[in-house]
Amino acid sequence: MGNRFEISIVVDDVVLAEAHIDAAIDEIRRIEKLLTTFSDDSQTNEINRNAGIKPVRVDEEVFSLVARSLKISSITQGSFDITYGSIDKSLWNFDINMKALPDAETARESVRLINYQNVLLDAENSTVFLKEKGMRIGFGGIGKGYAADKAKNLLQQRGVASGIVNAAGDLVTWGTQPSGKAWTIAIADPDQSSTPFSTLNISNMAIATSGNYEKYAVINGKRYSHTIDPKTGLPVGGIKSVSIICPSAELADAMATPVMVMGVKVGLDLINQLPQMACVIIDDYSRVHHSKNINLKN
Repeated sequence: MGNRFEISIVVDDVVLAEAHIDAAIDEIRRIEKLLTTFSDDSQTNEINRNAGIKPVRVDEEVFSLVARSLKISSITQGSFDITYGSIDKSLWNFDINMKALPDAETARESVRLINYQNVLLDAENSTVFLKEKGMRIGFGGIGKGYAADKAKNLLQQRGVASGIVNAAGDLVTWGTQPSGKAWTIAIADPDQSSTPFSTLNISNMAIATSGNYEKYAVINGKRYSHTIDPKTGLPVGGIKSVSIICPSAELADAMATPVMVMGVKVGLDLINQLPQMACVIIDDYSRVHHSKNINLKN
């Protein structure tokens, strides 16, 4: 998936522990094969190849993930959108060579095909159809969280009572540490990503962080996030990082980026309406904002 996965489990027998971890790795690889856009024979690319042509029959697992993605698009008013794959990537390299933003008209044209409402699902036939030619879906905003959840579920089915699956910083926990204490999770300081600014004690919960500190461009002294607003085609601003805490890594992964797009006020207002979900936001001035139901430890 282009991301590093780390799996930690609490098991007495080393040989058995290695077998459990190998099984979890196989599960992550299986999901990658289904969802990747880097393999011609993935179901994702089959959907993309037939955009504007015909519906594509997919596994129930893929169909359900697309359906859940569209629901998240709806509640975030399109700030999360799996059809982001149709964006013109030639405009965005977010490295030291990027010296200017495209003009507003060019940016809007680059996101012309991004519209989750043009993804048509047929539950009876388990098909996915992209209405317009050139549309592309991708699971970069939800896939690694989904894979983390699936690996956790598999390990639980195999009798592993406690552990963490960490998908490049998006992680899910269950059970407790060997000491019986809850897992302690750090939230990175966006100005020093190797240093935590706060910690949380969580068990049977997931956390995902989206930030502008790992991939960005500096243009005329201003930092621009690699996160693109699907409505304008331009980078979002105002927020350094968003961390979402909830029971599902898939949902945490999917909600972190749209909150960045929506901004502090609108993003927090949405999170405060959703059950079993919490949020920590660090804005461009390093001010910390959080949802009503969270207790931070500095």
